[in-house]
Amino acid sequence: MELYQEILAHILQNTTVNISFPELSWDISSLVEQRCYQAMQKIQAILKNDRLDDAECFQKIEEIVRVFEDLGSGCGTRHDFG
Repeated sequence: MELYQEILAHILQNTTVNISFPELSWDISSLVEQRCYQAMQKIQAILKNDRLDDAECFQKIEEIVRVFEDLGSGCGTRHDFG
């Protein structure tokens, strides 16, 4: 649930929202699922990239971490390489 909340918070932080609740017309779950699917597509494209050989695996992982960061989710301190 933490990843879900991070993604939702990131979406809301980067979206102009006029707050009103008369008849909530957007589905938060669908919005987050759509963003997750887009992220999975990006990750798949990175992993399918044959231009990089195994020696460049770190670069692939770095790109995947950036996908998570774009969603508003960090990867913890294990990725804090300075």
